[in-house]
Amino acid sequence: MCAESLSQHQRDKYRGEGVSRDTRRRGEPRRLVGADASLVPPDAIMTREQAEELLHRIVKFSKADDVSVNLNSGYQTDVRFAANQMSTAGAVITGGMGVQSTIGKKHAVATTNDFSDASLQAVVEKSEALAKLSPDDPEVMPSLGPQTYLPVNGYFESTANLTPADRARAALTALGPARKAGDLTAAGFIINNSSSSALGNGKGLFAYNRATNANYTLTVRTNDGTGSGWVGAEHPDWNQLNFAELSQRAIDKARLSRNPVAIEPGRYEVILEPQAVGDLVQLMGGSLAARSADEGRSAFTKQGGGNKVGEKIVDERVTIFSDPQDPQLLGQPFDGQGFPLSRQVWVENGVLKQLFYSRFWAQKQGKIATGGPSTIKMAGGTTSLDDMIKSTQRGILVTRLWYLRQVDPRTILYTGLTRDGTFLVENGKISKAIKNFRFNESPLFLLNNVEAIGPAVRIGGTEQGGPVVMPAIKAKDFNFTSLSDAV
Repeated sequence: MCAESLSQHQRDKYRGEGVSRDTRRRGEPRRLVGADASLVPPDAIMTREQAEELLHRIVKFSKADDVSVNLNSGYQTDVRFAANQMSTAGAVITGGMGVQSTIGKKHAVATTNDFSDASLQAVVEKSEALAKLSPDDPEVMPSLGPQTYLPVNGYFESTANLTPADRARAALTALGPARKAGDLTAAGFIINNSSSSALGNGKGLFAYNRATNANYTLTVRTNDGTGSGWVGAEHPDWNQLNFAELSQRAIDKARLSRNPVAIEPGRYEVILEPQAVGDLVQLMGGSLAARSADEGRSAFTKQGGGNKVGEKIVDERVTIFSDPQDPQLLGQPFDGQGFPLSRQVWVENGVLKQLFYSRFWAQKQGKIATGGPSTIKMAGGTTSLDDMIKSTQRGILVTRLWYLRQVDPRTILYTGLTRDGTFLVENGKISKAIKNFRFNESPLFLLNNVEAIGPAVRIGGTEQGGPVVMPAIKAKDFNFTSLSDAV
């Protein structure tokens, strides 16, 4: 959101021009550059009190049977570099709201980024008009009343108060060595977000969460065009990211992956780094809905009816859970409807412990509603990546997976490609770089073929995003189906 209480001088500075208070659109994204990017606008992140006051104003305008509001505000700072040079640096202030009006079994949402009284009244009226035109929703549920949420401290001053110089120093951990080497080209993106989200309705529900996140992705290519190394990492706390170590990892992989050779596709023993595990295993989250299992559309559907809760579905060393309070996750403690999220164990020692129930499906099935997996973590083991390599006679080491697309929801089967560092392991050592593969694989197949598990780490750069913590995994019979000439 834009800073409503800033002085006119400050507003002019941030926007680069004078804009009257009556016509200014408060949530309009604005790009700040140069020195302005080092200034954190005082009201860029909406406080709890501001959000609550704004929600009360909106509720007063409503004439619908029910009204609910989602608010968000954010301040993103970033630096991008490519071809061994800084390319862009700046900041963006964003914000907006969605107002949902419900009339009987009809509902609709209207959005705005203008928080003036006239705009608030207009967006409420628009959502009500749209609701009247909408068809009945047979699954509509009444809004929740007041809820209790777990305390989660996912906001870190180390991330919120970064300067352009801080980000530049982090970028130089890649740019400096790449320039010095002479045969490497680095490209990367460092993004720091400070944000708040709030929910409220006419029944007294109010939820608020403030968070930060630092994300770093880096690709290093060899100038001969044959080698590529990649690294990705993120954490709410900037101080938890070791940029020098991360950058060196991508540089080493780029050099090691030069001049890859082709080997035959097939089923191989595989060592997946944490990023590659997260790319695939995270996709289980969308299949954990009880409804899809009960209706026969899921990998967790039981033959003859019902679901597989209580059955062993993967290796007994596998435990997967969601927990907004986990120090490696620190996720938002409520979902998009304001439903409280708490620790939920999906798989424990290989056994499917539970599926998640939406409020509608829980009511229909006589169950207790639960939150879905907005965060996901697989518990780690003790085997290091080096030890996985040393114990492998012949296998493939994979840095990450890319362009994953679903093939069969009944088995959670996906296809995709390896990328940015794929290597043949022979006699306990990396013997050569190999060309990338297309694969057809399911996280369930992978987790049934586990041979070793490493420590769990926070990863960044998955296609679905969100807080994800995964270990490295060594497994047998990973299905590589064809070669890919892409680096």
